[in-house]
Amino acid sequence: MAMARVATGALMVAAAVLLGLAGAGHAQLQNGFYKGKCGANDVEAVVQGIVRARFARDAPIVAYLLRMQFHECAVNGCDGGLLIDGPGTEKTASPNLSVKGYDLIADIKAELERRCPGVVSCSDIQILATRDAVVLAGGQPYAVRTGRRDRRQSRASDVVLPAPDSTAAQTVAYFGKLGLSAFDAVLLLGAHTVGATHCGVIKDSRLYRYGGRAGATDPALDPYYAFVYKTWVCPNAAASDGNVVFLDDQWSALRVDSNYYKQLQRRRGVLPCDQNLYGDGSTRWIVDLLANSDLFPSLFPQALIKLGEVNVLTGAQGEIRKVCSKFN
Repeated sequence: MAMARVATGALMVAAAVLLGLAGAGHAQLQNGFYKGKCGANDVEAVVQGIVRARFARDAPIVAYLLRMQFHECAVNGCDGGLLIDGPGTEKTASPNLSVKGYDLIADIKAELERRCPGVVSCSDIQILATRDAVVLAGGQPYAVRTGRRDRRQSRASDVVLPAPDSTAAQTVAYFGKLGLSAFDAVLLLGAHTVGATHCGVIKDSRLYRYGGRAGATDPALDPYYAFVYKTWVCPNAAASDGNVVFLDDQWSALRVDSNYYKQLQRRRGVLPCDQNLYGDGSTRWIVDLLANSDLFPSLFPQALIKLGEVNVLTGAQGEIRKVCSKFN
């Protein structure tokens, strides 16, 4: 009986999330928007082919694209603003200096411009490429609506993103400003199932100066993991700052799966913002649900769809760039 109640509760939560999706996004976005607009070419198949070729030789591209989609859509919406080169653009803001994957978007755009000039927006390419990479990394296939247009604006001063040490309340509040729920926020941090950071990001906050106290280690971090990091991965020397730290178990670090949430249950979340989701009762139950069920594969894509429809431009708004890194 208890297990039945848990299963029923999980299904009710899933239904609520999916119903929340139904009203999300811009009415002018549609499935198959580019069908028949690029001659005999299937736009989504072209994007998929280029992403597949890149993934075959560079599997971390899935993490790069997921991060790019968040950094794009969380600032003025999914409008291609992050792709623009030049002084004072979103790309130059401090949180965006480590964003990768721009070359893949440029390659896809160049191929589509060759086949059907002036048709496919850079912002749609970002969303389609991320979707395809997620599927290649083991995620569940999902459809995305297209028809976005590119904004003629990109300002570094607009870039305000959550910090790696954000509390659960701060994380939820940030996503709330984007029109996303607490459940969406916990789902979207699940992108860290394929993410990585560097020792320099966590040495002070978790390993050696927790709370600003010299030598203090975050008590929320599993002691054995803390020992491993401090002994081999991130020793207390400047030379280790650039060492890579996977945000999930290394064996799972290139797979889109729910193991990230199991890590949080074990107090093995790497970034404070991750582990804080389990330290706060308002989000802990969501972590437990996603860790202890098979809901993540179906719900993660729905959260990505909602993120991808934040504050989009459609119709006659904006432009269709000829080159993603500069305005027409």
